Amino acid sequence: MKIEPRRRKVRILATLGPASSSYEQIRALYLAGADAFRLNMSHGGHEGHTEVVGHIRALERETSRPMTILADLQGPKIRIGRFDAPVELKNGQRFTLDRHDTPGSTTRAFLPHPEIFGVTEPGQRLLIDDGKVALRVLAVTPDAIETEVAVGGRLSSNKGLNVPDAVVPLAALTEKDRRDLDFALDAGVDWVALSFVQRPEDVAEARRLIGGRAQLLAKIEKPQALDRLSEILEIADAVMVARGDLGVEMPPEAVPMAQKRIVQAARKAGRPVVVATQMLESMITSPTPTRAEVSDVANAVYDGADAVMLSAESAAGAWPVEAVRMMDAIASAVETDPEHARRVHFTETLLEPTTADALSGAAGQIAGTISARAVCCFTTSGSTARRASRERINVPLLVLTPKLATARQLGLLWGVHAVHTRDVNDFEEMVSKAKRMALRASVAGSGDRIIIMAGVPFGTPGSTNVLHIARLTGDELKSRK
Repeated sequence: MKIEPRRRKVRILATLGPASSSYEQIRALYLAGADAFRLNMSHGGHEGHTEVVGHIRALERETSRPMTILADLQGPKIRIGRFDAPVELKNGQRFTLDRHDTPGSTTRAFLPHPEIFGVTEPGQRLLIDDGKVALRVLAVTPDAIETEVAVGGRLSSNKGLNVPDAVVPLAALTEKDRRDLDFALDAGVDWVALSFVQRPEDVAEARRLIGGRAQLLAKIEKPQALDRLSEILEIADAVMVARGDLGVEMPPEAVPMAQKRIVQAARKAGRPVVVATQMLESMITSPTPTRAEVSDVANAVYDGADAVMLSAESAAGAWPVEAVRMMDAIASAVETDPEHARRVHFTETLLEPTTADALSGAAGQIAGTISARAVCCFTTSGSTARRASRERINVPLLVLTPKLATARQLGLLWGVHAVHTRDVNDFEEMVSKAKRMALRASVAGSGDRIIIMAGVPFGTPGSTNVLHIARLTGDELKSRK
């Protein structure tokens, strides 16, 4: 099957689940516009995930296109204990969280997380069931947290609890996460997403365990992570604006500002950024989104996010293919807006004083000046492609790499069309191959000019030092690959 490069620059990350786990369903999502696939390790077992990875790799072989897989670790979710039956809490009543492992009632519940008792202070908030029930802490002892119900509601077994006003001394990787991480790396995933990051040390620990076998994405869903965002960006390979828990732990009206801040900081740091959660939420049950949801997706595209993500919409919804198709249509429409190119450059990405950064910045300027149709980038590690993507060059970015792992990892980057191909040995071969591949990928035609970026000596990671302009004649297609 011949697959033309996406004309759309922003990438679509689709979560797979019960509604989209078969080969046929995954193939349909890809053809509808999905560029990368997310495995939610909070749901399903390793056997099921192994089958899904196999389907994705089979699709990769069918399409001859590198496929990107992200494994999203569950993280240290805090939960209250069990109830014999749901209870109703009323505003103003007293409610206790304690360390007694007995069924809860209208006055108390078991909290099986002793570390919470050591960091909670009077005046702080405790949020249960995604904020549906809110408690205000009155007093704390080693065995009990006395609270007043600020927002009442229904409470039942094992609901999640958020502690937005304190840094909880929980390891970012639970024992389950470690098992899931080992599985994901053995399965050959390309990205690992780390949940509930609070501090850069969390990211450093995960990076040590990954050992270079995959790229690491830090999910920003805790206010504490926002406080140390620049440090996290130094260690992570990418970040995600995870608006679900972020919207629970901070006021809803503050989430849009946090999203803008994270996207801008990530782009300045040259890190890919994914905007996620509830983007087309109504399409879980409806074949069409709300106009507000359409605007939400468009806003992320205008801001220059590398990718937008579908969660339950594609994993468990009734309209998974339609949700991907709608997100593709929204993003594609935004990118045809003449204002889009200007808006994505509202964020100034300062070049570092390196040859590679200088050439990446120059490539964008030259492309506009001479109306080049594409930038062709040779890379082994992917660093050249990341720099070029960071500049949001307004022409297709064709990336040629001899490493399949690199081609797969680049699937989350803005504007990148990665091709796994043999490496080149000299300058003449580089130019010839770039012209030939640009024609085959249909990013340029006979008579068009392309910009070529590479490093000499060839095959040396991180050595980008060549920028060359070439004109296509059309004869390149007659040459051997």
